[in-house]
Amino acid sequence: MTLKLTGLHHLTAVTAHAAQNYAFYTQTLGMRLVKKTVNQDDVRAYHLFYADGLASPGSDLTFFDWPTTPQEVRGSHSITRTGLRVGSVASLHWWAERLTALGAPHNGVAERDGRGVLDFEDFEGQRLSLVDDGGLGDGAPWAESPIPADHQIRGLGPVTLTLTQLAPTDVLLTRVMGMEALRTYPNPEAPQESVHVFGMEGAGPAAEVHLAIHPDLPLARPGAGGVHHVAFRVPTPAEHNAWDVWLRSMGIQTSGMIDRYYFRSIYFREPNGILFELATDGPGFAVDEPLERLGERLALPPFLEPRRADIEAHLKPLETT
Repeated sequence: MTLKLTGLHHLTAVTAHAAQNYAFYTQTLGMRLVKKTVNQDDVRAYHLFYADGLASPGSDLTFFDWPTTPQEVRGSHSITRTGLRVGSVASLHWWAERLTALGAPHNGVAERDGRGVLDFEDFEGQRLSLVDDGGLGDGAPWAESPIPADHQIRGLGPVTLTLTQLAPTDVLLTRVMGMEALRTYPNPEAPQESVHVFGMEGAGPAAEVHLAIHPDLPLARPGAGGVHHVAFRVPTPAEHNAWDVWLRSMGIQTSGMIDRYYFRSIYFREPNGILFELATDGPGFAVDEPLERLGERLALPPFLEPRRADIEAHLKPLETT
């Protein structure tokens, strides 16, 4: 079996304000809340999943809600920008007008790595970028989004990691994870250095990881407004099993396979300590809720269902009205 990752699966970030997070990502950005659940390792915290209309793998931007966590201190050895794909440069200009009207700070439409981009931040400083994907990659509009279908966010990509040196992570991505070194472009935050683009199976930014090299940048300290981990797509359980065997054979220390109910996961860290996850495409978020009702109630995997009353009692409502 030839092991190939087929793109980005999800990215999980950190918020200290779940209700404001919910309002921003569903109303300002028009993403669909496809799963309202809890962190399976910390059931006092929400785990919120925002995605496209069909909750497609590769469209999930997720958040752990940790109200007491301090603000992230930015720096290296961290995930520093999350790309959100849209379908055209015209959409980027539409979004620039929308963000301006809503008072959300942004840097205007620009070009980076040969693509149109619009860099902006959420209310906690989460660094995001709308990226013209040229029609590459999947995306399913959500009928109830406040954003017109032609301008809706289609999914993730690319994801940028900032590192002080290239070689160790390059080796992991290419020799262990089967990615291909595609190209470089100038690092705008370190003009003497480059950003190195690595690709997986598939096409376009949905299947890319960018490594931005910045040798003199201090180490980041995690917190609200930062990213917890990034996950990559594995199509089938059989391939997931094979990945577990392969990683161990290469001397990678992993979590072993963990059943997250909506997908299966393997966690490990790249050489600088950034947490990676390999996640299966299925069974998906409709395994315990009808597709048309996703995200409307607190969903718990079967092993947590007996604790529902206690879990719900310690969670604050997301809706602020």
